[in-house]
Amino acid sequence: MKPSVINVGIISRDDYIRRTMAIARGEYKPGSGEPKVWFESLRSMAEALSPDNQELLRLIAAENPQSLAELEQLSGRKKSNLSRTLKMLEGYGIVSLARKQHRLVPKVHATDFKVEFGVNVGNWRP
Repeated sequence: MKPSVINVGIISRDDYIRRTMAIARGEYKPGSGEPKVWFESLRSMAEALSPDNQELLRLIAAENPQSLAELEQLSGRKKSNLSRTLKMLEGYGIVSLARKQHRLVPKVHATDFKVEFGVNVGNWRP
């Protein structure tokens, strides 16, 4: 799979909510280079993109498993653990889970991450 990069930002939960509401009200339009995925802290990003989860993303991208059962065999991780992890990553837009013939098929949307954080990242104010 060709590497695909997602811009990731880190801002507080309150700033994220204010930003989202400003977008919904039409008061703020995000720029094309702004992050598409937001984490509340470096810690939450580190947990989501842990070495184990990075390896899982590489495995899915390389092997293209057609079910969670197949991914369980390939990864050696329990199906319940995979399901929880993939749903969390899906919430961030990093993977998707498509239902095909009563199976969940994982697809990776991002293999590389450009991270933005600092005291000015939350200065998006309209």
